[in-house]
Amino acid sequence: MLLYVFCCVILYYFCRTVQPASYKKSCATMKILIADSMHNSLFEMLDEQKWEYDYHPEYKREDIKNALPGYDGLMIRSKTYLDREMLENAKQLRFIARAGAGLDLIDLDVAKELNIEVFHAGTGNRDAVAEQALGMLLALFNNILRADRQVRSGIWDREGNRGVELMGKTVGLIGYGNNGSATAKRLSGFGCKVLAYDKYRDNYGDAFATESSIEEIQREADILSLHIPLTDITRYLVNDEFISSFAKPFYLMNLSRGEVVKLKAVTEALESGKIKGACLDVLENEKIGKLTAEQQEVFDYLCDSDRVVLTPHIGGWTHESYVRINKVLVEQIRNWL
Repeated sequence: MLLYVFCCVILYYFCRTVQPASYKKSCATMKILIADSMHNSLFEMLDEQKWEYDYHPEYKREDIKNALPGYDGLMIRSKTYLDREMLENAKQLRFIARAGAGLDLIDLDVAKELNIEVFHAGTGNRDAVAEQALGMLLALFNNILRADRQVRSGIWDREGNRGVELMGKTVGLIGYGNNGSATAKRLSGFGCKVLAYDKYRDNYGDAFATESSIEEIQREADILSLHIPLTDITRYLVNDEFISSFAKPFYLMNLSRGEVVKLKAVTEALESGKIKGACLDVLENEKIGKLTAEQQEVFDYLCDSDRVVLTPHIGGWTHESYVRINKVLVEQIRNWL
């Protein structure tokens, strides 16, 4: 009996510590297609793991589709929509790794159906997004962009550029994941009251934000900041009806996805005074050379307004986050394997 128990113990520890040959082989021979521009640090990280890869940032949609059947993994940024057409013939594909936070360019239902794991680097650029949000808001509140242009033109107008303090303002955050919580942490340092709503979380209130409803945010907020993915539910969440539901005029910040906000409704609210100012890092149509007539009219209004701060989707786009995103993705893949 003792000999039997001894053998069982030895066998248990042997199984725990020795990896099957098939597992070692699958890790060693894994081949990855990198189909977007990536920071050079990624290649050293992949070499350390002894993973094979081909780097083709020049690939277009059809190139990626044709190449995928020969790869175990795909690393991409935002080049193309990964739908059934792209994925169903990639029989060998085991994972997709997106170098960014949003997953709206991947059909997650199809990926799940085909047993393709999906990774994203939500923690890789959250601090950069939060700093961008605060920078845009402070630029808006203190008329920094207008004042800079005026001084360069020889205009010294102190009274016309009197600012607004962030201290004591109530900020409503919709979405309290990586970016929302990082933004709340920084807002708390300015003495703001932060209310957060997240449809997909429970008991997420912390030292930096109070768990709230959308109705509470609409009743109390001086500033609204969006930190949500683009889905069928969130598309054009901020529209005429949503804006009119706020109890008082407010400032709007969007560093999430452009189509979460109906910009025509924003320009009308800026005109009426319901929205006091806006910080927009994303637009409905970011191909600004191919706008519809209505989109062009809206875009021209935003560009001409001193109450709007615009940036070209650079929230999270820092030198540091460029490297950190690679670290996060490689670590996720390694842990999964």
